[in-house]
Amino acid sequence: MEKNLKQQKTAILKIALFGPESTGKTTLAKQLAEHYKTVWVAEFARDYLQQKWDNEKRICESNDMLPIAYGQTDLENEGATVANKYLFCDTNLLVTKVFSEVYYNYCDPLLNKAALEHEYDLFFLTDIDVPWEKDDLRDKADGRESVFAVFKQTLIDNKKPFIPLSGDKDSRLQKAITIIDDLTIIKDMELSSLDFIQIYEHGIPIENIQKQLQVFKKGIPKTVLVEPATLSNGILKLSENEFKQKAAFFDLHKSNLNLLKFVPASGAASRMFKFLSTFLNEFDFENESINAYVNRKKDAELSIFIIGMEKFPFFKEIDKKLKEAFTDFDSLERDHKNYYFIKLLLSSDYFDFTNKPKGILPFHKYSTGIATPIEEHLYECGYYSSSNGNSLLHFTVSETHQDQFENIINLTKSTVEKESKTAINISFSCQNKSTDTLAVDTTNNPFRTETGELLFRPGGHGALIENLNALNADIIFIKNIDNVIQNNNEKIALYKKALAGTLIELQQQIFSYLTLIDLKKVGIIEIEEILKFLKEKLKVEIANEADALSLENKISIIEDKLNRPIRVCGMVKNEGEPGGGPFWVRDENDTVSLQIVESSQVDLNNESQVTILANATHFNPVDLVCGIKNYKNEKFDLTKFVDHNSGFIVEKNTSNTQIKAYELPGLWNGAMANWLTVFVQVPLITFNPVKTVNDLLKPAHQPQ
Repeated sequence: MEKNLKQQKTAILKIALFGPESTGKTTLAKQLAEHYKTVWVAEFARDYLQQKWDNEKRICESNDMLPIAYGQTDLENEGATVANKYLFCDTNLLVTKVFSEVYYNYCDPLLNKAALEHEYDLFFLTDIDVPWEKDDLRDKADGRESVFAVFKQTLIDNKKPFIPLSGDKDSRLQKAITIIDDLTIIKDMELSSLDFIQIYEHGIPIENIQKQLQVFKKGIPKTVLVEPATLSNGILKLSENEFKQKAAFFDLHKSNLNLLKFVPASGAASRMFKFLSTFLNEFDFENESINAYVNRKKDAELSIFIIGMEKFPFFKEIDKKLKEAFTDFDSLERDHKNYYFIKLLLSSDYFDFTNKPKGILPFHKYSTGIATPIEEHLYECGYYSSSNGNSLLHFTVSETHQDQFENIINLTKSTVEKESKTAINISFSCQNKSTDTLAVDTTNNPFRTETGELLFRPGGHGALIENLNALNADIIFIKNIDNVIQNNNEKIALYKKALAGTLIELQQQIFSYLTLIDLKKVGIIEIEEILKFLKEKLKVEIANEADALSLENKISIIEDKLNRPIRVCGMVKNEGEPGGGPFWVRDENDTVSLQIVESSQVDLNNESQVTILANATHFNPVDLVCGIKNYKNEKFDLTKFVDHNSGFIVEKNTSNTQIKAYELPGLWNGAMANWLTVFVQVPLITFNPVKTVNDLLKPAHQPQ
């Protein structure tokens, strides 16, 4: 029979063990074959070279490489004919190629060609963290690191799908089984091994990929609005005196609590300057005036920006840079001055505000200097988010921006702590890559880049439920990075503390009921009291579903409804701001609950739903106080309270191609859908976001 190095084509999954000598390849191949009830391919070279040593007392030579390759190919092809779905190869021609090059600085062209052509669904790169075991055929333990590096680089250079394996033999086996099971699912989805590696390195669970693709194909059910939440119908209205009482109640109890302020701050400021970017792209500098552009584009925002230019906190710094860049700046025409001001503001060669995070931008002008949102949030800690002179402040940031946050904090933290008499412990987290989602094309198939790779996109701010879940605190204040105020911090603190006081009052009552249930001290009278509390204070109605049940089952339902994380949300009167609002919502189980709903979640083709949406009286300013521990002082697993049917499908454009992307249920929308929820009306003064740069001209952001 003619010798050949051709690999037999097969439908089975081939897994290659790949690595230097004595790294556990044979042990793992045997273990995996036993687990999957299939066969494994032994190393032909071992018997071949052992026989050579026994017969001739000669070790391996360069001219042995090709015979070994022929023998290994035969063994693998034979194994493929009897394998049960999987074939585990203790070695392969790529290993032979590497050894030939490492030891003899040469590889036969036939071997080299075959080694590169042979395909495997996955390579396990076995680490050198296992002890060296000496035998007649092995070389020596010295230099294992450099040999391992060559093996790894070979896989990288030849774009082979591989995953490193380290640890003891039991942990390697369990890890390998998990990986192979996931690979099998991916192959059944008609995705490639390289796709699998991409997903694996992203840390995205395979079941998430499956669910996301199903979401694209089936769509996301629209939220069913029942009616808007209004005052006395889902939104609690407090008098000024009641706000003070709630705030005092919080102050009375905070010394026993671990308080934390959570500030989502990962986004860039590009939307703040969108109309200025458009102006730079579309303004005909040579042939029209700025006034003509404003009239042509009906761009009122640009007019407001130019008229208020000197009031911006960054004006003096940019004006100074302009005078350095243009020696004749003072003699330039007004239009040219304004144009160059905007250009320096956004240019990547100068201030580059478009690509910076909002948190580090100059927001407020004080007599003592310019303050960023970071500094304002530091100061706020002392006003309402501290106990016993200590405060915890957590920013969610992008990896590329964290050092910029830290630079500002290092410059200002000690001053703020001294003035506020509060020691502030600051921490950071980034959105986990494992929460990224898969993009698809318009036919709902995975979208691929020009290089053939899958495209993953950040899963939206709903991914931050993972970041929140990793924190440990009794009370967490949530506030967006751009919602700060230059004046009236003390007044703002009153309402924040009142929300926290409301939460603590409710939490104490909830905990007392759950303790009674634990002690089995709940009877008919107590059940009626708890049902009334659920209905009147927490807006949870369960009487109908519980009426026909036994006492034990009623208690079980009540316990489930009570034993949840709780959020108290400030709501401001709707004044036309874009964003979500409070509504009564009916879910697929016909349960009605209070939810924060975005317009994109509503069926805008349904006239009655549009009418309900339009009749909303309040707006969600993202002003939340959260309790994330249960009555036993244990942290809830917040990921268990997410409504996974409330995500978003959005259309995006990448490289001039239309794609669809999936955004996870929003942090204060679906990610908290199954929390206990209380809405409280708060004054408009508590809501001062900077959505566009012109918002910095509003009184809340100007000196008084």
